[in-house]
Amino acid sequence: MDFKEIFDKIEKNLEGNAHLDELASKNQDPFKILISTILSARTRDQNTRKVTKRLFKKYKTPKEIGELKEEELQDLIYEVGFYRAKSKYIKETSTIIHEKYNDEVPRDFKKLLELPGVGRKTANCTLAYAFKIPAICVDTHVYRISNRLGWTNSKNPKQTEKKLKELIPKDQWIRINRIFVKFGQQICLPINPKHDICPVEDICPKDFSMEEKNKTQ
Repeated sequence: MDFKEIFDKIEKNLEGNAHLDELASKNQDPFKILISTILSARTRDQNTRKVTKRLFKKYKTPKEIGELKEEELQDLIYEVGFYRAKSKYIKETSTIIHEKYNDEVPRDFKKLLELPGVGRKTANCTLAYAFKIPAICVDTHVYRISNRLGWTNSKNPKQTEKKLKELIPKDQWIRINRIFVKFGQQICLPINPKHDICPVEDICPKDFSMEEKNKTQ
């Protein structure tokens, strides 16, 4: 299976950019990408984009954000999901980056995982979008679409990441999240996917059994 050809085919049929893709294309700093990724969990792109812009318009450095009171952070990011927990994570992570890493976001997966509020998805997204280091960021779109296409048969994102790394050439890893986020928002929707305009309809088994099974577990 030629994954580059598949990704090229999908990409030609998509419009616009996802939020993290916009940040990366504008050469934004790794700290902004990391914080924006924490903000993005269970939040629509439009709200993540709005909140990221508001926060970094006022405060730009790990030191500045780390010194904010949680209540101040909450007022700035209230439009994202779980904003109270995220304000705590962002404040703590900002302080660690300032004090332990001299304002530099670590380029190491394990060190990223040690930061408050950073799981595998956020760590991989930071590596891929901020540093262009090959990584597979499994969000809800990558997880759903990979199972739908039959590339994985996994019950959680970690299994999906492992299987995709075995299946897809390393030089294509970074593209997966960038393309599948837009693909999942525009065509391969969670409900009623648009089969009639899907560019990879011919290779999709349209087997949603694993997807339905996972909903019950």
